[in-house]
Amino acid sequence: MATDAIKAFKMFYSTCLLIFSIVIVMGLIFTTQTGLAQEAHPVAAFFVLWIMLIWLSFVEGGQASLVGLHPINNELYRDSHPVSYKATSNTNKGDNLDRYLMGRQFMVIFIVFLINRSGGPVPGAELWGLPKWIIDIFLVTGFAMILFTCMIGQLQSQVNASLCMLDYLNDYMNLFTLYTARAIEVTGLMHFSYLIQIVVGQLAGKPIESKEPPRSAGANLFFWGRVLLSAAILGFALAVTLSALFSGNTTMWNGVPEAVSVILFFLLMSVVGMLEGMQIAFFAVAKLTKEERGNHKCAKMTCDLLYKGKGMNLPGFMIGRQLCVVSCFFIISRVTTVKMKGDENLWGASDALQGLFDTGFLGAVITTILGSISWQLVASAFPIAFLSNPITYILLRWCLFLEATGLCSGAWFLAKIDKKVRGFQRDEVYIGTAEERQAKNMGDDEDAAGVGHMVKLPGFADMELPPSLEKLMRDDPSVAEYIRSVSKQMEENKASNEEENV
Repeated sequence: MATDAIKAFKMFYSTCLLIFSIVIVMGLIFTTQTGLAQEAHPVAAFFVLWIMLIWLSFVEGGQASLVGLHPINNELYRDSHPVSYKATSNTNKGDNLDRYLMGRQFMVIFIVFLINRSGGPVPGAELWGLPKWIIDIFLVTGFAMILFTCMIGQLQSQVNASLCMLDYLNDYMNLFTLYTARAIEVTGLMHFSYLIQIVVGQLAGKPIESKEPPRSAGANLFFWGRVLLSAAILGFALAVTLSALFSGNTTMWNGVPEAVSVILFFLLMSVVGMLEGMQIAFFAVAKLTKEERGNHKCAKMTCDLLYKGKGMNLPGFMIGRQLCVVSCFFIISRVTTVKMKGDENLWGASDALQGLFDTGFLGAVITTILGSISWQLVASAFPIAFLSNPITYILLRWCLFLEATGLCSGAWFLAKIDKKVRGFQRDEVYIGTAEERQAKNMGDDEDAAGVGHMVKLPGFADMELPPSLEKLMRDDPSVAEYIRSVSKQMEENKASNEEENV
């Protein structure tokens, strides 16, 4: 009873904070005290903010659904959820899920940058004569925007999509988001991340396994051309951003020295990167034994804290992590968004190019490649080494503290409302449990993996395969499929024999 009362209290006060934050943000917009409200019009800022916020919820929920449904035979829900079937038919083909995740990562960061431009307060903003301490807490630190974005745009959709993937994904907005993410990936903006992925895999001695046939010469040329293009864009973005930082021409708060802004930029990028990598490393070792997690003191401390009891600290970390990451993103947005103090443009650029600098687009490129995807790939290749870093334990403690405060507990209330209105049901209602699917001979593909994950060869988890057979399976999908079928038949025969012996 006491636990339920505490949860109810957290949900109540968190919802009150959310309502207050919404009122403050709307007040800032209509008193022309946000970036976009000043540059365009308050009405434009209002609509951009809410459109981006709603879209962000689809991006976050869609990712949870597409990744979660990836191992499941989508023929099970072809008739009951046609839109979900269409989406997973795309991401289940070849390396398309990896491509979607790559484009999706940039979408999230760029959408958050736009949300901050639309609703984030300009330096020196004041509202309705509110006391200075309220201004400092909710406006200067960006606390109001952080709560607003986390609870409405991210956590409430993640809560529902984690249990009701089929119903959540069965929406044309999710299909549009999937195709948009794929289109972003095709442009090659993030392709430098693939180079990092390849290098990390080679260093780990575990080359990344593709689910597609080898690329042709033309496809290789197109791929590496985009890698070079991405490297050039990243270099240009870093040059512009650092130049603006050292000259004090960003939206960073007044009075913060340029040197401090530069240090804060790289420090927050590292924190975001650590948090992005931590979630990968934590899930990578979740099913390992204590012995397999290594004997490093920090790794043991981290795992003991994370998986103690019923393992509820893992989802607790995810909630605290989301709050921490969004907080960092908003500050990074201020640090990296160019805003010239005088009449001249940066480097004497044209007004059109200066307009691009002012959008925060270049900061989003830097954060996506260097502050997000790269760290995920390192953590997927070296999860044990990642856990052995003492900073991992410190950040885990911090994220669990943030979750325990209940600041984002209002997301549970919003999720309940959304679930009721849209009639979501748990996935088991439609496709049964994993055991029931296995009994129907439509079991899950346990070898499905996301971007940066090292794929195990199917059916041979405990066996040493000849290198030549491994190479053949990688090069020829039909051979891999045959090996899967043989392995599955062997397992079924073994189970049948055991039943007969009993």
